[in-house]
Amino acid sequence: MPCFRRHFIRRALAAAAIVVLPLSAAGAGPDSLDLSAPEARARAAAGEIVLIDIRRPDEWRATGVAEGATRIDMLHPGGAEGFTRAVLERVEGDRNAPIALICRTGNRSTQVQRYLLAQGFTRVYNVREGMAGSATGPGWLSRGLPLEACKQC
Repeated sequence: MPCFRRHFIRRALAAAAIVVLPLSAAGAGPDSLDLSAPEARARAAAGEIVLIDIRRPDEWRATGVAEGATRIDMLHPGGAEGFTRAVLERVEGDRNAPIALICRTGNRSTQVQRYLLAQGFTRVYNVREGMAGSATGPGWLSRGLPLEACKQC
C-alpha cells in the first residue's frame, strides 16, 4: 500500500476514534458550554480561556487562524491519545483549565468537546459557529474578528 494511502487511512481512523468514543461525560453537558465567536475572542484576549483551533493545516493556511488560538490538528499523528497529550501540554496538565475549541462550522469541535469531557477535562467550551459560520452564527471570518496568518502550517 502506498505510503500516502497508509497515512490517510491512519488519520481517518484517528478521527473516527475521537468521534465514536463516549459522547457524554459526568458534569455539565456540551450544550451549556457554548460560546459565540465574539465571546470566545473576548475571553481568549482576557486570558480567561485557551482557544484551540482543531482544523487541519490546509484549513489554517486557507483562512488564517483566530487571533491567539493554538493550532492542534484533531487528526493528530498520534491519534486520539496524541491529540489529548497535545491539549494537556498546552494547558500544563490542568484538566480543569478552561478550553474553547473552534473548527470550520462547529461540527468537529462538538465531537472533540464531548471526547475531551469524556477524558476528564471539565471546562471545554465550543465555538459552535466556527470559523466559517453555521446555523448558530455567522462565524469568526464573517464577523471580521482578528486573524493570524499561518505561514508555517
